[in-house]
Amino acid sequence: MLFLFRLLSVWPLGLLHALGAAMGWVTFALSPTYRRRFVANAAQAGYSFGEVRAAVGHAGRMVFEMPRIWLGRLPHCTLVNQACVERAYAAGKGVVFLTPHIGCFELSVQCAAQQWSATHGEITVLYRPARQAWLAHILETARNRSGVKAVPTTLSGVRQMIKALRTGAAVGLLPDQVPPQGLGVWSPFFGRDAYTMTLAARLALQTGATVILARCERQPWGRGFTLYLEELAPPLSSGLEVAVQEINAAMERTIRACPRQYLWGYGRYKQPRVDKLSPAQSAPASTEEGQ
Repeated sequence: MLFLFRLLSVWPLGLLHALGAAMGWVTFALSPTYRRRFVANAAQAGYSFGEVRAAVGHAGRMVFEMPRIWLGRLPHCTLVNQACVERAYAAGKGVVFLTPHIGCFELSVQCAAQQWSATHGEITVLYRPARQAWLAHILETARNRSGVKAVPTTLSGVRQMIKALRTGAAVGLLPDQVPPQGLGVWSPFFGRDAYTMTLAARLALQTGATVILARCERQPWGRGFTLYLEELAPPLSSGLEVAVQEINAAMERTIRACPRQYLWGYGRYKQPRVDKLSPAQSAPASTEEGQ
C-alpha cells in the first residue's frame, strides 16, 4: 500500500481527480448508508441532491489527491485575502486557522505554512495516529512537512498548541470534526444539534488569538487550488458555549460559500465515541502554559 501511495504521489493532479471522481460515484452507488447520510445532511442544510451532487465526485477527488498532497510535490495554490492573516500575525497573539471538511482541507495548512512559517514559525496541528503501521508512517511524514508541526491529541499536544499561540505562531483545526465524549458540547449546526469540539473556542479565548476561516477549493481540470482566507468578525464571545455556536455559524457560512465541495457524507451528527484519553484531554479548560 505504501508503494501505491508513492506511485500515485507523482501522477498528474488532473488524472488523480478524474479517477477520484469516478470512484466517488461508485462508492455512492454501492453504499446505501453513505448515500442516505449524504442526502440527509444536505437536506438538513436546505440543499436538494441536485444542488450538491457535484460533492459526490469531490469526495472521491479528496481521496485520490491525498498521495500527492501527503508525499508528492505540492500543487499550485492561490491565496486570496492574505492581508487578514498578515494583520493577525502582526497583532502578536497567534492565529487559529479553522477549516471545515470542504475542498482540500489537508492542503490548507500546508499552503499557509509555505506562505508564513519562514517568518512566523511553524503551524501546529493535532493528529490522531492511524492504527495501520503503513498509514501511520505516511501520516507522520505528511503532517510534519516543512513549516508544519503535528502534535498528538493528548494534553501534551494541546499544551503545545497553547504555547505556539502565546509565541505569536499559528495552529490549525477542523472544528466540524466530532470529538470524543467529554471534549465537546451539543450545539446547533444547520439547525440540528451536533456534538461540537470546544477546543477551537478555548484556544482563541485563552490566548486572544485571531480566528481565520479557511477553505481550499479545487479548480477544474486539476489546475490547482484556491485558498480563501477570512477573519472571523466580530471576535468570539467570552462564554464558551456561545463561542462554540459562533464557530458553528461561521462554518455554516464557509460551507455555503462552496457547498459542491463539502463532505456531506461525513457523520456530523453521530454520537461521540468514548475515548480513554478524554479525561486528560479535557484539562486544558483551565491550563495556563508556563506554570
